[in-house]
Amino acid sequence: MLHIGTPLSSSAIKVMLLGCGELGKEVIIALQRLGIEVIGVDRYDNAPGHQVAHRSHTIDMTNSEELRKLIESERPHYIVPEIEAIATNELARIEESGLARVIPIARATQLTMNREGIRLLAAEELGLSTSKYAFANSLDELQKSIDQGIGYPCITKPTMSSSGKGQSFIKSPGDVVTAWNYAKETARVDQGRIIVEEFIPFDYEITLLTVRSKDANGKTITSFCEPIGHRQVNGDYVESWQPQPMSDLAISEAKKIALAITDNLGGYGIFGVELFVKEDQVWFSEVSPRPHDTGMVTMVTQRQNEFELHARAILGLPISTELSSHGASAVIYGGIDGKSIVFENVEKALAIPNTDIRLFGKPESFIRRRMGVALAYGNDITDCLTRAKQAASLVKGVNIAF
Repeated sequence: MLHIGTPLSSSAIKVMLLGCGELGKEVIIALQRLGIEVIGVDRYDNAPGHQVAHRSHTIDMTNSEELRKLIESERPHYIVPEIEAIATNELARIEESGLARVIPIARATQLTMNREGIRLLAAEELGLSTSKYAFANSLDELQKSIDQGIGYPCITKPTMSSSGKGQSFIKSPGDVVTAWNYAKETARVDQGRIIVEEFIPFDYEITLLTVRSKDANGKTITSFCEPIGHRQVNGDYVESWQPQPMSDLAISEAKKIALAITDNLGGYGIFGVELFVKEDQVWFSEVSPRPHDTGMVTMVTQRQNEFELHARAILGLPISTELSSHGASAVIYGGIDGKSIVFENVEKALAIPNTDIRLFGKPESFIRRRMGVALAYGNDITDCLTRAKQAASLVKGVNIAF
């Protein structure tokens, strides 16, 4: 039987979030609504999740000594990684020693932090359909991999990055040097190694949010949210919508792939499984063992959004992936470089029927930094997406001297 205590007391269940961006912020809110004491950790001060956690810390999460020292000081019951740039080997040692439980498990965070590990697991161990791929430690190796099998066009990514950072689309030999340099510059942890993938001319790509939780009898079960369609630009999520229409055969294959990969990773919580779809064919792309940026649309489409699902699954509580409405999301960019910026036209955006806005509260804006998201719900996906994009386009960041 689960006993939930009182935050900031000796009876509290304590959860530490490693990474306090916009996704971590929503997980913290979901946990606090269930009476959990939450410690927020990030690499910079005043991250979105810092602003709502019971306590916050700023450390280099890739530094094993710093990470262990903080965990030994705070003594959380659960550690919930929200980003890839973490000393995952130290998390494995912490889990093995029984100091804290890592969500979903330490092995999953290790594998999914590194695109090489997860691709080898999916393609070679599990035999899942993926694009052709190769790994390169140098510009010469990259060129050789393309020439000897991957071909043009193709896609390059750092083996360690997140949210599409460092991704390039290579059309011809003239793009190779630029792609290599970009991958090196933008890697979360630069290991001097990148992945190059065959480009699949897919019809659309989806995120299949997959939840591992316990049923009323304590048995592990896997549940699926309705598929989320999304559009990316240079590897970054720009828009998403739910549900994405799919054939029965395609959705069945997507669930088989998601089940295989999440069963192997194990543990409890939500996984964002990214897939390419062409007619009835489905290919595995990536998986994140945490809420997914494209899944922010679930804040207006599901009875329990992806953050609530993650919180409940972590704690062993019942979950529901029931869809309550069609909906769409569109990113709000900073549009300018600056600190403590001001947003204009929020009232105009919210005047659009059946829309909502989330401003993340990031302390510093960049032109292409995701600073918020516009959401719209209704009965028609196309209409929802139109309204979400319209609302997002209205909200502008400006610099005002105070």
